[in-house]
This record gives sequence, structure tokens and C-alpha cells, in this order.
Amino acid sequence: MSIAHHLEEVRQRIAQAAHDASRDASSVALLAVTKTFPAADVRAAFEAGQRAFGENYVQEGTGKIAELADLRRDIEWHFIGPLQSNKTRVVAEQFDWVHSIDRLKIAERLSAQRPEGSAALNVCIQVNVSGEASKSGVEPHEAAALAHAVAALPGLRLRGLMAIPEAAETLDAQRRPLARLRELMAALRADGLTLDTLSMGMSADLEAAVLEGATLVRIGTAIFGRRTTSH
Repeated sequence: MSIAHHLEEVRQRIAQAAHDASRDASSVALLAVTKTFPAADVRAAFEAGQRAFGENYVQEGTGKIAELADLRRDIEWHFIGPLQSNKTRVVAEQFDWVHSIDRLKIAERLSAQRPEGSAALNVCIQVNVSGEASKSGVEPHEAAALAHAVAALPGLRLRGLMAIPEAAETLDAQRRPLARLRELMAALRADGLTLDTLSMGMSADLEAAVLEGATLVRIGTAIFGRRTTSH
């Protein structure tokens, strides 16, 4: 099956989940996650109407941005992986979004390194909603302080929250940590922050995420297939 066919299948899943949640399907954006897949696959998805793409690794992502320079004005590039201090400059210069801010130092570097004259860098704070030691993300009880600090930085626009919950088999089990993220964002909005993005849900838990209010789902495997190479 082609990438265009898989994209359409994912769009149908989003539409059905939105219907089940009594939501408009247009309220859920699709981010195609292209880590380990070649630029040719990005181009194929672009030709099938996809415009937002997510990368987990800085070097790989910037390589694709360069290779697809002819599409740059029409593609929205999202950095969604863990970000080290020594990699912030290139991300600040080349990406449109960063989903994985989990400490103030990273946000401050992105703010200082965003080129003058560029649009604000859209950012999300990554929250460790499942409490896994192996996962990046700020602890839920520390998210509010970080969010207010990030929101005050020039050159950045705090859009919302992101999470990568622990894998679960049942819909109810998938929904529980996602509900925590939704509730946390509601609390931050009630506290005065203007947030509009809940970045949650992947190929296996897309439906649970839409039911819990995701405004952006990050889908790789269901579009491009299983990854056969590692970074």
C-alpha cells in the first residue's frame, strides 16, 4: 500500500474518533513522524496533501530539511525528540515547532538563539504523565512553574503540552494518562496561560488521544510502516 493510502486511512481513523468524541475532525491536526524514513517518503506524503512533519533527531531532521529545501515554504517542521543543550541552535534556526521542552535551560537557549526577524518558535512542554524513569518530561507537579517561565521568554510561543505515555493495551488504560495531560492543560489555562495544543496520541493510541481532547496526533508507523533501521 502507498503512503498516500495509509495517510487516508489515518485521516479516516481521526475522523471516526472525532465523531465518537462529538468533535469536529478539523480540530485534530495530523503530524507525520518521519524519523528513520527517507526524504523521498516525506515528499510522497507531501504530494498526498500532508504538510506537518515531525523529527526526533537533530542531524537527521536538518538533513531532510536541506534535502527538501524546495518545499520549505509549505512544510511545517516539528522537532519532537529529546533536545540537548548543544543542539538547540540549529533547532531554533531551522524548525517551526519544538514539542519536547522539559527544562527551562533548553527553552532559554531556544529563545536566545531564535533568529531575529523569524516568527516565534512554537513550543510545547513535555510532561511525564506515566512517571517512567526512562521517559523525558517534567513531572506533572512541576509543569505549571515551567510553563509560566517559558511563556515569558521572547522569541517563543508556548502552545501547550506534549506527552508520550506508557504503552497500554485497552482503550480505558490508554485514556487515563492522556486524561491527566488534558486536566493539567485545563488547569494551566485557568491560571491565565493561553494554550491551544495537546500533542498526544500515536499510531497505537490515536483513538484514545482524540477522545481525551488531543489537538495534534503524532503518527509514524501507521503512515510509513514499521521502522527497520535505528538511529
